[in-house]
Amino acid sequence: MLLKQNFLTAIRGLLANKLRSALTILGIVIGVAAVVALMAIGNGATNSITSRIQSSGTNLLNLQAGKSQRPPTGPQVAQAFLTYADYVALEKNLSQVSGISPAYTSNYTITSGVTSDSVSTIGVTEDYLDVRSYTLASGRNISANDRQKSQQVAVLGATTAETFFGTASPVGQKIKIDGKSYTVIGLLESKGSTGFDNSDDVILVPLETGYSQLFGTNAIRNGERIVSAIAVSAESAEVVDSVSAQISFIMRHTHKLDLDEEDDFRVSNQAALLETLSSVTGTMTAFLGAVAALSLLVGGIGIMNITLVSVSERTREIGLRKAVGARKDHILFQFLIETVTLSISGGVIGILLGILIAGIVTLTGLITAQVTISSILLSFLFSFAVGLFFGIYPAYRASNLHPMEALRSE
Repeated sequence: MLLKQNFLTAIRGLLANKLRSALTILGIVIGVAAVVALMAIGNGATNSITSRIQSSGTNLLNLQAGKSQRPPTGPQVAQAFLTYADYVALEKNLSQVSGISPAYTSNYTITSGVTSDSVSTIGVTEDYLDVRSYTLASGRNISANDRQKSQQVAVLGATTAETFFGTASPVGQKIKIDGKSYTVIGLLESKGSTGFDNSDDVILVPLETGYSQLFGTNAIRNGERIVSAIAVSAESAEVVDSVSAQISFIMRHTHKLDLDEEDDFRVSNQAALLETLSSVTGTMTAFLGAVAALSLLVGGIGIMNITLVSVSERTREIGLRKAVGARKDHILFQFLIETVTLSISGGVIGILLGILIAGIVTLTGLITAQVTISSILLSFLFSFAVGLFFGIYPAYRASNLHPMEALRSE
């Protein structure tokens, strides 16, 4: 009964000064909304990156060129390159792998009817889809015969197909890549996008077709055909380290590197990359949440300030209550209930506002913000703790007022 009476008294006191109460909880509302929204965005970014990497397979290794450690012959720093011969050497000597695929990437103007756009065009082999974990939605994949005959055929990513053909099937249609006509033979299933990185906005062509008709001298270095990257799929996640070591050994031998020379290539491990990125994004999410939580402390100081003002305004009321038998703990409890009610009210409003902000961010399409129960509970408990902590001193001061002195105050 006493709890109910104190609660009702606290509510009446807050409703008597609606504007002041609203301004008091504003800091709590902003702090909680920021915590919920930022943690939702951070969780969404983490899950998006994780799903993207996992969709490529944790047994995937990606080989790219690095910088040459040998003295340059000219004024510029020497740049190393991966060649088609590197791919041949790896394909011949690597073990414990389920697939290997080179790729050369460049951007070209694509035209179909009146629609024209710049799209990432990748010259690939027939193993590219399996190694990169793509799935055909319709049509067929690039074949060894397409490569041997340098056929002018293409496989479209989901976004590219939608850009040029809308909801219609692109298979069998014609497109122009850099002014040259190509027949669409396949459509890829969507893999999704993360922010500005969209692996569905691509066009795949046979690698040999690209060399002979598209890439030109840009794909030639020292008389050799170069590739942008070589993807290697290990048989399982357990042998990834072994395959990575094999790649390094073969590449150093192929590039004729001396023992004291550093690698002029990079081998990235999807599993290691996933672990690193998850750690970084998790840390950033926690950091953003901690920064947002600082505004809760500001809101708590506001609550304490307003409660001290309320104690000063209600000194005679406190003296009267003590004169008729109210104990110190009754007064203490009443003011604590008021501060906690303020902070919890602000917390609830802040949680709803944070969820709304996360929803708006999701609607932009850049990141799918994910509000978690843990972030909501954390924000709610923190707002409760702020109200309790910053309400203790004003409540203690009110409970220690002497009845006679309180009654004499104006």
